[in-house]
Formats: sequence, C-alpha cells, structure tokens
Amino acid sequence: MDRMIFVNLPVRDLAATRRFYTGVGFEVNETYSDEHCVCVVLSPTIYVMALDHTRFADFVTTPIADPRTSTQVISCLSMATREESDAFVAAALAHGGARHPYPVEQGDMTGPEGEEMYGAAVTDPDGHIWEVLYMAPAAA
Repeated sequence: MDRMIFVNLPVRDLAATRRFYTGVGFEVNETYSDEHCVCVVLSPTIYVMALDHTRFADFVTTPIADPRTSTQVISCLSMATREESDAFVAAALAHGGARHPYPVEQGDMTGPEGEEMYGAAVTDPDGHIWEVLYMAPAAA
C-alpha cells in the first residue's frame, strides 16, 4: 500500500489559496472542499488540505502560527527538470506567491556526492514555504 500524506495548512483567504495552487498547476478535489477547506491534489498520494483558521482551530489546542513571522515547516516538491522548477516558480509568483528569502544560493547546487541539483523556494499567499528541487537521475 502506498502511504498518503495530507498536509494541513491554516490559510486566511481560501479564494487566494485556490488561485495560487491551481495557478501553479495542481487540481482541486471538490469532493473534499467546502466553504472552510480547499483540498489540493499534488499527486495521487499527496494532498494539501488548506483550512481556514476557524476549521484549522478545530484540530489544535495551541495558537495557529503565522508563517510570515515564524517557520514551522518547509515542504519540498521534486521536479522532473530544471525547466519545470523555473516554471513552478514563475507560476507561483504570477498567482500570489513570493520568492522565499532563502539563506542558501538558489539555482545550481551540488549534493553531498557531487550530484547535480537545482532548486528554488517560494511562499504561497499565506507565507507557507514551498521548495522545488530537481535532482539529476543519479542523485535520486
């Protein structure tokens, strides 16, 4: 059985969230979306459950963190090519995202075994960090 991952994110504006994630090329599963949630399909086994703060608060007892002022997680998506990485970043910026002020050099990188890697990072409209990373086939 393939495990599924459901990333639950608190968001302030579901419409902006929907525009961002569909704008970067993902689909929305309307069956699991409603006035408090947008279910974004990243792959057959990975979903983002974007929940408005009211609904997200149903699942936590601690304050909801503001990803613009603190970092709780960096989600990284693999990309098939360098060009796909660049296209994702361009689409993110065109749909309400922003460049993430990453402290490491963006673009060409070298992995621990000298393998070719290429990456960048953006934030969604709420400030959640999405890193995109292409690894040459030998690196994967």
